[in-house]
Amino acid sequence: MTAANDPALDLSACRPDPFDQFAEWFVAVQGGGYAEPTAMTLATVDERGQPNARVVLLKGYDKRGFVFFTNYASRKGRELDAGGRAGLLFYWDREMRQVRIEGTVGKVGAAESDEYFATRPRGSQLGAWASPQSAPLADRDELERRVARYAEQFDAGPVPRPPHWGGYRVVPERFEFWQGRKSRLHDRVVYVRGAAGWTLSRIAP
Repeated sequence: MTAANDPALDLSACRPDPFDQFAEWFVAVQGGGYAEPTAMTLATVDERGQPNARVVLLKGYDKRGFVFFTNYASRKGRELDAGGRAGLLFYWDREMRQVRIEGTVGKVGAAESDEYFATRPRGSQLGAWASPQSAPLADRDELERRVARYAEQFDAGPVPRPPHWGGYRVVPERFEFWQGRKSRLHDRVVYVRGAAGWTLSRIAP
């Protein structure tokens, strides 16, 4: 029996489509006091097989996949381009919930990247030009000088999207929805994409 203060996740309560299940959980955390409810850990692997993880922000999702933006020449961008696969992890501690996503990854179209870039604050736009992300810097002053140079270059006009900056979309092949339980016998529900659609199963905690 499940106590009122010990939430459960039953297969019978899960949506048939994992995107719908994600949307249900994602809506639940909006306005829940999280500083960044869209924060997700992005995991990649380099050419040596070394895992690498960092937190990025989800900027959109639909049935095609989950979108974030970055510098293509950054370490994450290079690893995404070389490997073509990625993992995502959302963790919402107040709800005792995690969502793990595994799948393929590729760049979004230029128009989609342009549209999002135009919504960013001007300082962030200039930073996308100025920062050679993941490359060594002599000191902070070097970065500040680069920002000042691009601020002067674009003056008061619009800042175009740099060719080295844009979006990626992770196309899921596997979802795992994790509902924490006080007993530590957590509920874990997995969706796997197959030729006939998504299959749903429970795995042990």
